[in-house]
Amino acid sequence: MGRRKKANKPPPKRKILEKLDTMFNCPFCNHEKSCEVNLDRARNVGVITCNVCLEDFQTTINYLSEAVDVYSDWIDACEQANQ
Repeated sequence: MGRRKKANKPPPKRKILEKLDTMFNCPFCNHEKSCEVNLDRARNVGVITCNVCLEDFQTTINYLSEAVDVYSDWIDACEQANQ
């Protein structure tokens, strides 16, 4: 007598990865999606600028940094300056 064939299970479904934002709200002029982040990985510099009020911020980044990290550094620097 032969063995019964085992039913193959379907492969596990991959989680859908959502892309992170690169446009953010400006803390100075309160316009939505007006701040754009540029990451210069060759120079290890992240620059965020507002297209409406022309405010800008520059910080150092590493190979793991994303646009949201530059934005959060900017918000932290604003809160630090207000204290």
